[in-house]
Amino acid sequence: MGQELVIAVVAALCAVAVYAAAAARVVKQYERGVVLRLGRLRDDVRGPGFTMVLPGVDRLRKVNMQIVTMPVPAQDGITRDNVTVRVDAVIYFKVVDAASAVVQVEDYRFAVSQMAQTSLRSIIGKSDLDDLLSNREKLNQGLELMIDSPAVGWGVQIDRVEIKDVSLPETMKRSMARQAEADRERRARVINADAELQASKKLAQAAEQMSSQPSALQLRLLQTVVAVAAEKNSTLVLPFPVELLRFLERAQQPQQPQLAQQPQQPPPQVPQRTDASRASAPDAEASRAEASGARSSGAGSPTGSTASRTDAGPFAHH
Repeated sequence: MGQELVIAVVAALCAVAVYAAAAARVVKQYERGVVLRLGRLRDDVRGPGFTMVLPGVDRLRKVNMQIVTMPVPAQDGITRDNVTVRVDAVIYFKVVDAASAVVQVEDYRFAVSQMAQTSLRSIIGKSDLDDLLSNREKLNQGLELMIDSPAVGWGVQIDRVEIKDVSLPETMKRSMARQAEADRERRARVINADAELQASKKLAQAAEQMSSQPSALQLRLLQTVVAVAAEKNSTLVLPFPVELLRFLERAQQPQQPQLAQQPQQPPPQVPQRTDASRASAPDAEASRAEASGARSSGAGSPTGSTASRTDAGPFAHH
């Protein structure tokens, strides 16, 4: 009788040990336990530590409450300014409501991943290339809002979204490199022009100061000669005074007005004979010869002179 009692007690203890082992659960510090009793959600969420469930009746689902880092696969898209790009990102999220993460969505990790990919494609189509390259902070905030809106109902909180890399085609990279080179060259020219302007102002002030003191210019010339002679070279520098050039220039100025005052004599004009004057020249010479002969005959007798005048009348008329 006593043996049977001992055996029953031992059997009961073994059954209790087996039941305790089947019902015992341990929830870690970064986890929360959601209990489903006969498929129905229990209101109490088990905290970290040791807990008990009914074997065969309760089912405990452990949910990780840590921040999860999930890379978003690279997505190909066309920006608003028609440039083909390839963008990838990374998303940081955590579960804030363990019951909703178990009941409201089948797999909250997969759901967040798909939502991140679709949101990334949408943000690519709404943005320009310059925004993707230089204004990523604003795009990250917009992407975070787009993912966080549906994730709130799943008991998930989006902590941060970052665009990691933007891949461009090779042709676009070369175009951007040429644009950057042209911009740097433009800035270099502007800086050089500004430096020349400032240097010209300083040189004008120095020239104005030296014009009042001619000896200062001579001292500056001597300093230049010393600086050139200090180097080891075979160059011979002979300073030529500028005043001598000015003196020669003033000496040539009075001669130029005298040359300008002398009138220029026009070249002699040679009369030109026409064809008609050349043709009438022999007739005129013949008439002059006859007239001279008549005068010589008329000197001897008056009648001869009358006759000669009468004979010369037709020639004279002619």
